Amino acid sequence: MMGYTAAVLTISDKGARGERVDTSGPALREMLAQAGYQVVGGAILPDERDQIGNALREYARKGIALVLTTGGTGFSPRDITPEATLDVIERETPGLSELMRAESMKITPRGCLSRGVAGILDRTLIVNLPGSEKAARENLAAVLPALDHGLKMLMSEGSADCATPVAVKREVPSMDAWLREAKASERAARTGMFLIHNGVVREDARTRVREGDAEAQPVRGMRFSSDAEKVKRATEETLALPGIFFARTWLNEGELAVGDDIMYVMIGGDIRPHVIGALQYLVGKIKSECVTEQELY
Repeated sequence: MMGYTAAVLTISDKGARGERVDTSGPALREMLAQAGYQVVGGAILPDERDQIGNALREYARKGIALVLTTGGTGFSPRDITPEATLDVIERETPGLSELMRAESMKITPRGCLSRGVAGILDRTLIVNLPGSEKAARENLAAVLPALDHGLKMLMSEGSADCATPVAVKREVPSMDAWLREAKASERAARTGMFLIHNGVVREDARTRVREGDAEAQPVRGMRFSSDAEKVKRATEETLALPGIFFARTWLNEGELAVGDDIMYVMIGGDIRPHVIGALQYLVGKIKSECVTEQELY
């Protein structure tokens, strides 16, 4: 994807007064950065309609492509983020908010209570997200795969091709073939071992595995995409590590089911500590900087 600019606006009376630590804003900025966006703006504002509207207009005036708001989408009398957004946008994009509510309903019946809206102001797309970090992450993950194409249409002078097919799963490579090629190369004589990492879609949600959330629903699959240029750079960086002579990657694409392969990474090097370290480095780099993952429930 192109490196579109983005900003995150946290709406919270307590946050603006310094009485509550904002975790949603940083979480959204992290997700955007991992998806390849240039996060160039962010602020915390109270639930004041005029202040929110002015901030949204200023982001649009600066030409920021995507503005996410977090907070102020509920039923409280002070929750006026949707109204402030409707004050400034020129065209609504209801499909985004509809998708977020539909995905939220799969996780909790309270998902229908979010009043968030989305819309366009000039060449800026504005999307309202809930205030809790967990819900904000889930909502952004639901629409993130579509935002790149939406922004491409928004930035174009004509109409982008909406009939472009969605990426489909890729053919899994042969590890035997990878090893045969590696062992036939001129660097094979310097290699003492190979390690292969095979990432697979699991049924347990991230929040269950990493945060111990026993209430997390089972995952039925995953939407997965990657930035080929970033993967290439990460692989080249790995090859520059001490004692590493081979580094090869394959990443899947599209909508994956539980049990499907996500990635294969092969590392070859001189001694075990070098190879283990390089494998951890490359897999970590790919997971944190090169891919976008959305769990499906």
